[in-house]
Amino acid sequence: MALNIGDQFPNFQAETSQGKIDFYEWMEESWSILFSHPADYTPVCTTELARVAQLLPEFKKRNVKPIALSVDTVDSHNGWIEDIKAYGKLSSFDYPIIADDKRELAIKLNMLDKDELNKDGIPLTCRAVFVVDNTKKLRLSILYPATTGRNFDEILRVIDSLMLTSTKSVATPADWKQGDVCMILPTVSEQEALDKFPNGYTTRDVPSGKKYIRETPQP
Repeated sequence: MALNIGDQFPNFQAETSQGKIDFYEWMEESWSILFSHPADYTPVCTTELARVAQLLPEFKKRNVKPIALSVDTVDSHNGWIEDIKAYGKLSSFDYPIIADDKRELAIKLNMLDKDELNKDGIPLTCRAVFVVDNTKKLRLSILYPATTGRNFDEILRVIDSLMLTSTKSVATPADWKQGDVCMILPTVSEQEALDKFPNGYTTRDVPSGKKYIRETPQP
């Protein structure tokens, strides 16, 4: 199933390390980040799950619920969590890991890495990232190969941009972070820009003479 940005993210039921869930009910009114893993007891995955556990206060501050997925059983997840806690120097592990040992969700969400196989020749799950907003729409998807760990500081940065740009008439430029200047959307007229951005804006001069690069303090 190919999911495009703006599509309704499919609901599902699954067993997890915190019990059985219905994804929509579990999300409630929050946003969510669902991120998949090739397998339990693998080194890069262990670093990633530990990092997300360390960043839970940052996700909570943004009203974002993380949930992981790996193609192993709940019992396997629960054993692996002890290793994750030890590696990350964590006193607890407070978000769920989905058990997808039959690869049903991995297939449904198109998360298999055909170049990375297990010892039985079965494709592993790639490192997929899905950000789902509070209306259950897909807002971001990233696919990493199984061999490359994710940068969760970057994922938080993108979530900040998504939340800002969903309510304000701005886009965020390259390498933007919280508090940096933003770009006024080209669809906003000059009069609308004056009304919407009381702190003003700066128009960059470029050789084309076109007035499309308009920078404003973050609204």
